Amino acid sequence: MDAHAVSIKEYLVKKEPYYEPQGDEIALFEAAYRNQIPVLLKGPTGCGKTRFMEHMAWRLSRPLVTVSCHDDLTASDLIGRYLITAAETAWVDGPLARAVRIGAICYLDEIVEARKDTTVVIHPLADDRRILPVEKTGELLEATPEFCLAISYNPGYQSILKDLKQSTRQRFIGIEFGYPTSDLEQRIIVHESGIGPEIAEKLVKFAGMTRNLKGNGLDEGASTRLLVHAAKLMVTGIEPRRACRGAISETLTDDAEMLAAINELSASLF
Repeated sequence: MDAHAVSIKEYLVKKEPYYEPQGDEIALFEAAYRNQIPVLLKGPTGCGKTRFMEHMAWRLSRPLVTVSCHDDLTASDLIGRYLITAAETAWVDGPLARAVRIGAICYLDEIVEARKDTTVVIHPLADDRRILPVEKTGELLEATPEFCLAISYNPGYQSILKDLKQSTRQRFIGIEFGYPTSDLEQRIIVHESGIGPEIAEKLVKFAGMTRNLKGNGLDEGASTRLLVHAAKLMVTGIEPRRACRGAISETLTDDAEMLAAINELSASLF
């Protein structure tokens, strides 16, 4: 129990993360949590999904275990493995098993990036069984009522190879995220960077221009996260157009013609 207590303390979100609600997502997540229903967050990169999870963990006073999924993520990476030390062979829990043991919120970010045979291991946790079989030790971990499973993905990057299987998807309730309204996005930029509202308004207009290019040369437009990055550069003395080029244009594309077009858009505002 002492080891678990240390783990819980380690993963607690101690300070309230700044989060501006876009709709009823807080109430919906809390209802899902009370009913022990796993949650699927859908939305573009940089729109606030991870910050939302941090806010909810703080709001519910639960530890948060976050896993950034990738192509090489294996089931053992999630559940755990035996490690050989100088003195002995010891079992070490992976982040998913650790979250189950301490009753944490486990957040699997960009779940579609993980291998299909890896995502299958969450199925027993994401239905009425709420169990995690640990085959290597023969252990069967039962999730406490406090445990919550949440996953996220970006529908904009969906493909046949990067789709979320229906057998996985239909175990969750879905909460869709988009970019905030203009007024809300301006408030976020001002709060997060300390920039003035006039510059924040221009950044939001610039973002809107880039988002209109999605599918016409850009995979994604400028996210709220990138706008905050640009604003922070400006606050520390970087010239606005240079800040937009470094924080936004260069991160959106490597295509020379598209870069020039995006830089012209920023020059029209700054």
